[in-house]
Amino acid sequence: MKDAALLSAASVGAGALNARSASALSASALSAPAHDAHGEFPPLDRPDVSPEVLASDEAFWKRVAARYQVKPAVTNMEAGFFGMMSMPVLAAYHRHIDVANRDSSFFARREYPALITAVREKVAAFVGAKPTELVLSRGATEALQALITQYNGAKSGDTVMYADLDYNAMQWAMNSLAQQTGATVAKIEIPEPATRENILAMYDAALKANPRTKLLLLTHCNNKTGLILPVKEIAALAHARNVDVVVDAAHSFGQLSLSLADMDCDFVGLNLHKWIGAPVGAGAMYIRESKLDKIDRMHADESAPISSIDSRLHTGTSNFAIVMTIPDALDFQATIGVQNKSARLRYLRDRWVKAVRTVPGVDVLTPDDPALVCAISSFRLHGRNTREPNQAITKALLDEFGLFTFWRTGLAKGDCVRVTPALYNSVADADKMARAIKTIAARG
Repeated sequence: MKDAALLSAASVGAGALNARSASALSASALSAPAHDAHGEFPPLDRPDVSPEVLASDEAFWKRVAARYQVKPAVTNMEAGFFGMMSMPVLAAYHRHIDVANRDSSFFARREYPALITAVREKVAAFVGAKPTELVLSRGATEALQALITQYNGAKSGDTVMYADLDYNAMQWAMNSLAQQTGATVAKIEIPEPATRENILAMYDAALKANPRTKLLLLTHCNNKTGLILPVKEIAALAHARNVDVVVDAAHSFGQLSLSLADMDCDFVGLNLHKWIGAPVGAGAMYIRESKLDKIDRMHADESAPISSIDSRLHTGTSNFAIVMTIPDALDFQATIGVQNKSARLRYLRDRWVKAVRTVPGVDVLTPDDPALVCAISSFRLHGRNTREPNQAITKALLDEFGLFTFWRTGLAKGDCVRVTPALYNSVADADKMARAIKTIAARG
């Protein structure tokens, strides 16, 4: 879902690699996979220790990283765009493509319906939903746009509410809902720096100031700064005022250990191609069973009963191989453990953040409270809160240090640079990021 603009903006800095790096990029082959001649990987042999202890076990995480085939010469610290498939998942994806293509409509007509039902049940179990409350989508954006624009609980004179940190496409969907219904938009600003207390106080005040609010958009794990909202507590504030809550959870599942019960929200859009590591084009839409009537059928869809969530999202013919690969991605994640993965990602994040937190000229926008952060964090250099300076920083990080990051916009207090490590990153990568930021900041 997130960062679609990267496709058009990736050239910022990418074409300016120095000659040595450019040569390495064009001449080098992909990293050699760490598996035997039959494509089988040895067991991970995960130590029986707490996630916090395992987070710093470099030998274990080196074995995990060996299951990813990463581009050489550039250190990717922009895992927030989409999650690379591990090599076991990629191999499964290729097999599924071959099966779907070979068996064609015989497979699609006779075998695929039972298969997609099983995948849906597995995803529902993973996120803690009933299968009847969840339908597969092509991503969180598709799911959330349907949930928001098909919401029928707002009318003229009512209010719909979102924040500056919410994803742009979701803000636009809320604006569209307001235009369709005659409702008013209330846009609020997330405090910076943020704490659990000031976030809750801000939402409480905003809901009190807008008593006719009907729909509240929340981004659980923010794509711009990595801030994790206390969604369940905010939802309680909203529900006490009869406000429905739609949650953008594009970055949540797979990065964090949680279930939908931990959110206690009405509508959720989520991705499976970010932190779950399924092929790009996999997501899901959740509607709480008791709130199904608040979401209209998509285009008056009659292919499913009005009592079924399936009538709320009609994407046409599925990409068979993508759906078939979702269980492989979930199974691979299970070999690591989501709690272990979350602890490792936060460990890498803390490694670079704590090294630059007190550096003059550097503002890290995400707090260190473990309840409010995981992998993603963003920074801003003092006085540089517009697009051009932040694009220049990402360019310098790439050209001079081989570190790929991305700038983010839309924050009330200005643009920033986002840094997102993944499981294939190492402590050395985090340390390189810290050194690079210190060097750039020292230039003033």
